[in-house]
Parts: sequence; structure tokens; C-alpha cells
Amino acid sequence: MSDSLRKIPIKVEQGTPSPKEPETRSLYEAQKKLYPKSVKGVFANWRILFILGTQLVFFGLPWLQWNGRQAVLWDMVNRKFYLFGLTIWPQDFVYLAALLMSAAFGLFVWTTIAGRLWCGYACPQTVYTEIMLWIEHWTEGDRNQRMKLDKEAMSARKFRIKLTKHSVMIAFSLLTGFTLVGWFTPVRDLVAALPTFDFGPWETFWIFFYAGFTYLFAAKMREQVCKYMCPYARFQSVMFDEDTLVISYDEKRGETRGARKKGTDAKAAGLGDCIDCKQCIHVCPVGIDIRDGLQYECIGCAACIDICDEVMDKMGSPRGLIRYTTEAALEGKYPESAFWSRLKRPRVVMYALVLAIVLGSALTSLALRQPLKADIIRDRASLVRETDDGLLENSYSIRLINVSDAPLKLELGVKGLEGIKLVSDQQKLTLAPMANELVAVRVQVEPEYAPRGSHKIQFEIKAQDDSFEIEEKSSFIGE
Repeated sequence: MSDSLRKIPIKVEQGTPSPKEPETRSLYEAQKKLYPKSVKGVFANWRILFILGTQLVFFGLPWLQWNGRQAVLWDMVNRKFYLFGLTIWPQDFVYLAALLMSAAFGLFVWTTIAGRLWCGYACPQTVYTEIMLWIEHWTEGDRNQRMKLDKEAMSARKFRIKLTKHSVMIAFSLLTGFTLVGWFTPVRDLVAALPTFDFGPWETFWIFFYAGFTYLFAAKMREQVCKYMCPYARFQSVMFDEDTLVISYDEKRGETRGARKKGTDAKAAGLGDCIDCKQCIHVCPVGIDIRDGLQYECIGCAACIDICDEVMDKMGSPRGLIRYTTEAALEGKYPESAFWSRLKRPRVVMYALVLAIVLGSALTSLALRQPLKADIIRDRASLVRETDDGLLENSYSIRLINVSDAPLKLELGVKGLEGIKLVSDQQKLTLAPMANELVAVRVQVEPEYAPRGSHKIQFEIKAQDDSFEIEEKSSFIGE
């Protein structure tokens, strides 16, 4: 390069901004601890009722007894599910499938009609988070007291309060883990083994596993689970439409926001009913501002409705600035009283129809279910043999399962070929409640009625009092 080129000056225009450094943004949002304020009101009372109801079922059902056994028990070892007088066996898997389908479509119907009320009132994450917040409120105080405590330097008082809070939370979490295992292992046996901690390895694992995640999700992560981990929050919008009942802020009535003294004529001051007190944000368990519109984080708990109604009462304004309503009603397409007439829309009808078909089919099948299950097992070692009397004989084993709580007196038979007969030491037998018995039988036929090849036959198992009879297909191998 020549010297003349090296000396060429570079003109820099005044006011030209220098290139900015690239901005680095995190893919993850740092958790900001929320301090939900306690609230009283109609919907808060409903939440308390649902929390008490769900926990009464969860903690109480394992203790109920039915005919000398636990009323509700998933007996994984013996592969039975006891539901009061009903016993579900592995062969009844279709009922479990129907239960899961009913739960799914029930959730679809409910979400289409009323949004995320399940999340706000009965979801285990919401319920346990609310219980943990009760413990936190009891040990540390309400919102302002908790915020003040967290800002304080560590002291003996603060350490004692925090230790008490987390000890109670951990104890409750362990209780939930213990109770969960009590749904699969008789809870009274667990209590008997508690003093010596004589639990099996899987029982020990699941007690601490469930307890650990209850504490992690409900005491630590809380709203983070609802916002980032729960798939329901992500796909719920697919089931929403303009007629879905959701929590909404009445923007037409509330804007323009602004503080004012009680008794001030808001219209004359150019203000709406919202006094911008931000109480709706302070009580929200997921930390959103409902005035920004419907957001996927909203779990529909209605804490903002209760606190807003309380503020409106103090200001002398009508309730309902924040309320349950539909998008269409809020836009004035129809009066809010017409909500019930909008339940006939195709989406609701379709989900409800599928739910009714699944439930109806499962309940009908249960009502018609026989108290006995039978399975025919052919002896593969010897397909056919000839007896001393010159008869052709096939050997079978019949698996009999009594699925009722009462003994069954049974009689075995066979049909399908002329002159066919069944030979067994247990042609008549009594099957104890919940018994599972294998009965060896032989079927004999004259050679002239069973030529070479396979012939269809039917085994008959009937009650000796003629209360029921079932048939199971099989085949007889001729000579």
C-alpha cells in the first residue's frame, strides 16, 4: 500500500451514533417471589370448600372399610382394584380406559363452558399451593409482614419463624406422600409399620418421592408450575371461544383509571370506576394484572373478583368491575343473563355427547357384568388321546375368577358336539369371594362324532341357582 493511501483522512460525521453492543437476553425468566395477599369473599369461601372437600376424599377414603377390607385400594401386588363393592381385574382394563376418557372429555366440556375453574378450585397444584400459603400466613403473617420479614437480616427470630414454616410444610408433604401410598398399600398396615419404619423399598421410595415433589411444587415453585410446566395452560385456548366464561375486567366501565377520594363523582372527574389500587395484582397467586386482558397464566381462582368487589363496596360503586363473564357478553353481543342459552353451541354439544356415550357405555357394561370371569386354556402337551373306553379326549384348564364379594356355587358343562361330555373332579364347586382358581377338566366324544380336524365347542359355567350362565368358546381336536 502507498504512503498517499495511508494518509487519506476518514471523515466522521457529527451526530452519527456508534454501533450498539449486541443485547443479551436470557431464555429463562428469573423467578420473582410473589406474596399473595389473603382475601375474603364468596369465591374465597368456595375455594376453601373445594380444598376441604378434595382433601377429605384424598386423606379419608383410604381409611374406609368395606366387608373387612379397605374400601378403595389399588392392590398392585395382587393386580386388583377395589372400589367399595366393585373389584376391577386386569381383564377389565377397558373400564380404566373409559375412566381416563371420561376425565378428558369432562375436562374439555368444563373448559369450553367455564374456562379454568378446575385449575382455580380443585387442581392438586392449586390446592396444595393454597395450603402452603395458609401455613405461610399462619407462621409469617400476611403479605406486608412476609415482605418485611424477607428483607430483614437473618436473626434468631427470623430463623425460628422460617424453621417453623418449612418444618410444617415438610410435615404436611410427608403426610401427603404417606397417604398416597395408602391408596396402594393398606393404610392400616402402613400405620402399623410406622413406629419401626418397616416399609418396603417401593413404599419408602414413593412416600419420599411424592412428599418431595409436593414440597418442591407447592412450597417453592408455586406459580412457576402453572405458568411453565402445566400443559393444560398451553392448550386451553384451543377449547376457549367467545362464549366461554372467564374472569374479565370491564374496561369500558373501569377506564380511565385513577385514584380519588370516596364520594368523588368519577364521571365528572373523567375517571372510570377503577381506582388503580393494584389490589387485584396483590392477591393474584400467579402475579398477573387481570386488567391487561385474559392471559394464559390466569387460573380462574377469582381472588381478584373478591378483592375488587370489596374495594367497590368501600368506594360506593357497583360490584362487578372484575367478574366472571364471556368475551361476547363483555362486547355487548348479548346480555350476560343469556349465558345459559349459549351452552347449546356445537362445541359444547359435541364434547358432552362423546362424554355421555363413553360414560353410558361403561356404566351399562358394569351393570351387566357377570360376577364370574372364565378363561379356557388348552393342554398343548397332549392334543388328543384315546381312553380305555375308546373315546377321544382333550384336556383343558378353566381359569375361574370370582369378581364379587359373595361365594359362587358353580356347575361346569360343555356342548357343541353330539354325545360330548365333561369329566372333572370339580364339575360342581364353590368359588370363594375374590377367588382365582384353576380347574382341570377333560372333554370326551365318540370318534364317529369327532372326525379328524378341529371342531368348535362351548364350555358352560352356570350358577347352581340359575342366577347366571356364561359360555366360553374353544375347540376340540378330533382323531
